[in-house]
Amino acid sequence: MAYNHGKAERKWKLWKEKEEKILRDSGVSEDMIEEIRLYDRQAFNSDRRYYERAQETGTYLDTVAASTDQAEPKTVQDFLDHIENQELYHVLITVDRLTLQIVLMKIQGYSTHEIARYLKITEKAVYRRMDRLKEKIKKYFNMRGN
Repeated sequence: MAYNHGKAERKWKLWKEKEEKILRDSGVSEDMIEEIRLYDRQAFNSDRRYYERAQETGTYLDTVAASTDQAEPKTVQDFLDHIENQELYHVLITVDRLTLQIVLMKIQGYSTHEIARYLKITEKAVYRRMDRLKEKIKKYFNMRGN
């Protein structure tokens, strides 16, 4: 919800008038009431600046969150479902699951060493599978382009 300065100030003034009436009825001097009023006004202004900035930050974060709607694929099937290019999809469905798992883990940010340990294969095998996939994709698109 957006911060409404006018509404907040009216609410603060009503509260302040009630408080000052109570203070006057209690016999507090006008000088003391004025000091309290100045202090409360400074606190109100500080809060106002905070809430206005918090609203700006919230709006920015909402915008960023809306622009990153697509979740990162968690499984090989999710990965394949997120492929929008039909030609690339047809190439990838012909590839074995282990290679697709390597690609998915690369997308998720795993290092080659971590992938090799997790899949219980050598790092060289990870590199080789990635190279073969790259060659297969290049070959397919070069064939389609000519």
